[in-house]
Amino acid sequence: MRKVLLVEPVIFIYIFASSLTSPVVQQFIYRKLWEEEYNSTAISSDNSSHCERNKSSPTYVMEKAIQEKTSFFNMQLDLTGAVPSLIVAFIIVANGDHQGRKKSLVLPSIGALIADIFLTIVSYFSWPTSVLFLATFISGLFGSMATFLGGGFAYIADQCHDEKQKTTRIAVIDLIFGVVSGLAGLSSGYFLREMGFTWTFATASLLHVVNIIYITFFLQDTVHISEFQQQAPLSYKEHLKETFSGVYMLFKTAPSRKRILIIVLLFIFMTYLFTMFGGSSLFTLYELDEPLCWTEVYIGYGAAAFTSISLTSFLGVYLFSKCLKDIYIVFIGIFSYIGGIVMAAFAKTTLLMFLVRVPSLFSIMPIPVLRSMLSKVVLPSEQGAVFACIACLEVLTGTISLSVFNVIYAATVAWFSGFSFLLSASLCLIPLGVLCWLLCTSWNGEDLALLVPEEVSSIDSVDS
Repeated sequence: MRKVLLVEPVIFIYIFASSLTSPVVQQFIYRKLWEEEYNSTAISSDNSSHCERNKSSPTYVMEKAIQEKTSFFNMQLDLTGAVPSLIVAFIIVANGDHQGRKKSLVLPSIGALIADIFLTIVSYFSWPTSVLFLATFISGLFGSMATFLGGGFAYIADQCHDEKQKTTRIAVIDLIFGVVSGLAGLSSGYFLREMGFTWTFATASLLHVVNIIYITFFLQDTVHISEFQQQAPLSYKEHLKETFSGVYMLFKTAPSRKRILIIVLLFIFMTYLFTMFGGSSLFTLYELDEPLCWTEVYIGYGAAAFTSISLTSFLGVYLFSKCLKDIYIVFIGIFSYIGGIVMAAFAKTTLLMFLVRVPSLFSIMPIPVLRSMLSKVVLPSEQGAVFACIACLEVLTGTISLSVFNVIYAATVAWFSGFSFLLSASLCLIPLGVLCWLLCTSWNGEDLALLVPEEVSSIDSVDS
């Protein structure tokens, strides 16, 4: 059977299935906690708003209490899956340099399938929400989103030999991520209204089954595994050494200038993700609360509006990369995010909340550009190691930021629900300050291209 090198359909299906369930899970937890706490239904099935606006009403107090409880529950759920996925992502993605990329794609798909099956059962049989911790932990053992994206980006980097092509291809994956998650978010409201929680989770499960079949039987690996490797499996000690040697040697043998640049770029990537993940993760709870009081369909519309941001961010990367250095594109993206998140903090009407996406049009640009900058610094044989670092930092940063921002939101929602958004905007000063330091010390985008060719040429001369 002829196999293909087209990984985009795999990413499309995985992101769609995951994004379809993400807002639905939050609403499912919100409703289940309400039912468990007050033994009544939280929201009826029609399209009208049901959240209480009168602050002196007992219902208003009940809603605020469930908001806080849901926020803490989400934090605990994220921590449950993050710890195992952090370790698994590091091992599987780094090993991809020697053992192939397909493992880092198929294992997270299996984990997501198991998690969605659990959600289907919990919803159908009305099991307690505590069962979700087991589902999240099992999904984390298979690597979750970080392993999947780390493997996917390394798969793309293996195929790109031109530096500008690499930036564009990585930006395309982030475009797929944004567009598909937006479409899935838009669909989620209709899925939930027409099919309910159970069949929405069952649909996502079927999508993961399709993905597993495609990866296993139709996708070709970009890393060649020799017959010697297949016939002579490594011992446990050798396997453990090989697992961590790639990342260790990435920093150990690199020139000091290259090592510092990798660490600084990872720090910028991590700090921006912290602020962006933390702030944007609160949108669903913020929209469910008064004075917006959005229904599931409006929440789907809000998630779909993210599609425009992904598209404009991709166009921004594509156009700006022709005339600007990478570091300036990152600057533009961070300022774009600050404008949008500050506006969200004071959005008290549905129209204004939708208009938040206008100043945020380029807010995703720093993510693919920083990934590309890091990929350009390292050798082809180090792509798995650097994307393993990115994947682990993404899990660690995402988990910490979600936990921190959920706690802050729970503590401040009663007196000012937009406080967390303002905090997110303020924290963006950290990556901006480091970027300014890079510019002031003459670390510009051209340094990325100058660090690697010398190493590649020296390796080529040795091989010849």
